[in-house]
Amino acid sequence: MNVDDVREVVSGRRQALLVDSRDANQYLGLEAPFDPVAGHIPGARHYFWKDALQADGCWKSPEQLRERFAAAGDDNEEIIVYCGSGISAMPNVLALKEAGFANVKLYAGSWSDWISYSGNPVGVGKE
Repeated sequence: MNVDDVREVVSGRRQALLVDSRDANQYLGLEAPFDPVAGHIPGARHYFWKDALQADGCWKSPEQLRERFAAAGDDNEEIIVYCGSGISAMPNVLALKEAGFANVKLYAGSWSDWISYSGNPVGVGKE
């Protein structure tokens, strides 16, 4: 996925769920420890990647992951996952697939790419 694909989702020309994998403070726009702009891609839902893990650091079961992502839609809905730079989004990509979602894609450029274009909108707070 690239910035143009995500712009289509934000504009409503393409149906997909955006998943932000960063911690809550970054998603809410309270801090940006790695980027010059804080916030999230408008319309994105927040699913912190570490919430896919049990207390012992192992993955939750497929059933637990399915419950976690219950609001993500049906199994075939397109889901675009991002984080700050594409690295911490991968656990959510894997968790979504483990939970049975088939159409999961990574926006590799993620937040750092999104904010590098001055015309892209930035969301703050909860959506």
